[in-house]
Amino acid sequence: MAKYEIVTAGIGDMARFREWADDEQWNPGKLDHLPFHAADPHGFFLGRLDTEPVTSISAVRYGVDFGFIGFYIARPSVRGQGYGIQAWRAAMKHLDGRNVGLDGVVDQQANYRKSGFVTAWNHVRYAGVPGSEKPAGDITVVDAGSVPFDRLASYDRRFFPARRDAFLSLWVGVPGHTALVALRDGELQGFGVVRPAESGARVGPLYAASDGIAAALLHGLSAGQQGAPVALDVPDVNVAAVGLMERLGLEPTFECARMYTRGAPDIDRAGVFAATTIELG
Repeated sequence: MAKYEIVTAGIGDMARFREWADDEQWNPGKLDHLPFHAADPHGFFLGRLDTEPVTSISAVRYGVDFGFIGFYIARPSVRGQGYGIQAWRAAMKHLDGRNVGLDGVVDQQANYRKSGFVTAWNHVRYAGVPGSEKPAGDITVVDAGSVPFDRLASYDRRFFPARRDAFLSLWVGVPGHTALVALRDGELQGFGVVRPAESGARVGPLYAASDGIAAALLHGLSAGQQGAPVALDVPDVNVAAVGLMERLGLEPTFECARMYTRGAPDIDRAGVFAATTIELG
């Protein structure tokens, strides 16, 4: 009988996670695995069948009471044989006692509901080459490195359920990632990151005090992509964000549901114009 075992994935396994996600057409960032692993080195699980890698899942712990599921993949050759659900159970055990979030693809949402997840909103992926809008004259967009990291991390915490300093420090610093902030009278009014992906580039997070500030940041982030398309996972509950995507000529290409086991966390939803990732929240 074939032996199936679930082990903690190391940094060397994370490239495989990214490749499998690309096979599922999730279009991950090319270097996502580096900051991802830093977020929780014990939160990634690889399933092996007679030593052959066949399943993946992440169960990243944030703070003391939040966690996030991602990378839930069974390779096509083993689907329907129970290996994926074993990986799922191991991941959920790792997050026992926490409010757990995930972004569920449409065909799996019914299964997630059976596990106690409730939809909070949908993420709609908008993609394309953004049109330009005249930026507000009193907004300055600069490199995020010009802002002290503690200040940037505190700002990120407004929009995310827990501090994630280890992740964030790499997310803004990995070669190829570009991180910008928007300032008004010295006050932090927005933050965004763009990173290269297998197809075009991905923007996330995109936080802003208004749609005009979000537009200024998105213009700055996309300017360095040399005409390549960018993609953003936009929460549909943010009407201003959806309206901005439409004004800038971006098209919806993909949809998933943000779901939680204990309800949506208390964050500044109005300021989230794009999620950081659908894999880690």
